Amino acid sequence: MPAENLINAPEFTVSELSSALKRTVEDAYGHVRVRGEISGFRGPHSSGHCYFALKDESAKIEAVIWKFAHARMRFKPQEGLEVIATGKLTTYPGSSKYQIVIEALEPAGIGALMALMEERKKKLAAEGLFDEARKQLLPWLPEVIGVVTSPTGAVIRDILHRLQDRFPRRVLVWPVKVQGEGSAEQVAAAIRGFNTLPEAGKIPRPDLLIVARGGGSLEDLWSFNEEIVVRAAADSTIPLISAVGHETDITLIDFAADKRAPTPTAAAEMAVPVRSELFAEVESLARRTMVCWQRGQESRRNELRAAARALPSLSELLAIPRQRLDHLGASLPRGLKANTHAHHRRFSHLSAGLTLKVLRGQVAQANHRLTVSGERIRLSARALLRNRRERFAGLEIRLKASKLSNAQAQRNAIARDRERTHRLAERARRALETAMQRLDARVAHSGQLLSALSYRGVLARGFALVRDAQGHAVHAATSVGPNARLTIEFADGRVGATADADRPQATPAATPAPATAPNAAPREAKPAAPKRVVKPVDQGSLF
Repeated sequence: MPAENLINAPEFTVSELSSALKRTVEDAYGHVRVRGEISGFRGPHSSGHCYFALKDESAKIEAVIWKFAHARMRFKPQEGLEVIATGKLTTYPGSSKYQIVIEALEPAGIGALMALMEERKKKLAAEGLFDEARKQLLPWLPEVIGVVTSPTGAVIRDILHRLQDRFPRRVLVWPVKVQGEGSAEQVAAAIRGFNTLPEAGKIPRPDLLIVARGGGSLEDLWSFNEEIVVRAAADSTIPLISAVGHETDITLIDFAADKRAPTPTAAAEMAVPVRSELFAEVESLARRTMVCWQRGQESRRNELRAAARALPSLSELLAIPRQRLDHLGASLPRGLKANTHAHHRRFSHLSAGLTLKVLRGQVAQANHRLTVSGERIRLSARALLRNRRERFAGLEIRLKASKLSNAQAQRNAIARDRERTHRLAERARRALETAMQRLDARVAHSGQLLSALSYRGVLARGFALVRDAQGHAVHAATSVGPNARLTIEFADGRVGATADADRPQATPAATPAPATAPNAAPREAKPAAPKRVVKPVDQGSLF
């Protein structure tokens, strides 16, 4: 249309035109689902918003995810990931371009999920979360078992039924969502919550954890592939069994758990032994113990009988002592009478020398000695008590002084020893650092020397090493016979070769070999005149 015909057309400012275009785009499309590959994603902006582009083989559209939407997203955007984005199509007047404000994000198909899962698996494995050294042994018979699963599904009923059949135990169920938004956070919180329970608290701390879920598609089981769940399972100090899905379903929590069960029912079987089998085993051991005890008793009884047969009879052992007793019993009355008569004579002799006057004199002398001894003992006791009291007073003074001086001396000695210990520790640290530096320098020097002396350095400069069929190095062309098998070693590998059959050989007269001593240094070979080599018809080029 000619420009003169638009003179009366209304005028728009740039802002008005941009706003009109924005309303048109939003009214015409509104919410859309777009499939494409994420491009230009460098992580969330400092404000928390994410800016990137969605592209396919022929077009590209700008995309933005606001901070609040990014926080509640189950799948986070990653560079190069093919996704299906759901959002609102709008324009950005500041740069005159249209864009999609993404509200929901999901991977485009199973292939994208598997690629994301494999990438996450490599990342977590590099951090050591899947190492066998981190895994704990399961308790043989746990008292309390904690189960993290949905309380309304068939999984918890299967686990309780299997535990009741095998060995009833106390079970604590932490109810969580096992699928959908927020399920990964609930599972991770349940694992960490069980680990934070005190040992002797009101709620008992489980001895074993089971994280269980029934089978499903990869999207249904994706909560157990989230990093927060895998890290919580790896950090668990309580042994953990992963029983997610069926036997063919693999999730990342299976690698971080201490044990993987193919099904929730199998997890219950791993958790406890069979009670009836334990009773049978105990009864079998009891029977074996009783049989062994009876055999031992019978063996000792036979040994006792054999030893009894070797001993003499009781009558033979007591015959001589009985005869000696009878002989001594017969001579006892005579001995008693003779002893009584001898004591009577001695008593009569002693009583003849005892009179009343003599007894009184002896009693008086004894009283006098007793009085004198009592006085001497009283004086001695007073003197001894006085000396002891004076001695103890002196010892008390000396003990107090010695105690104070000894305590001060011990403090000084402790201070000196502490200072000496600090000096020796500092000297040891410096000596260790010096020794380690010297050893590092020696190792580095040895490595450099080894690299300098290695023949591979010569090969790296473009030379080659020729070996014969026995693997010995070939130093001269005269030592190579016709059709000899050779191996040429380069810096990047080895190549097999065969010597020319019609190559002229030097005769002994023309090229006499100089006789050299075994330890003599080889002379430098003179450069030989170039020879024309004729290729055999069936021999191709070595290079």
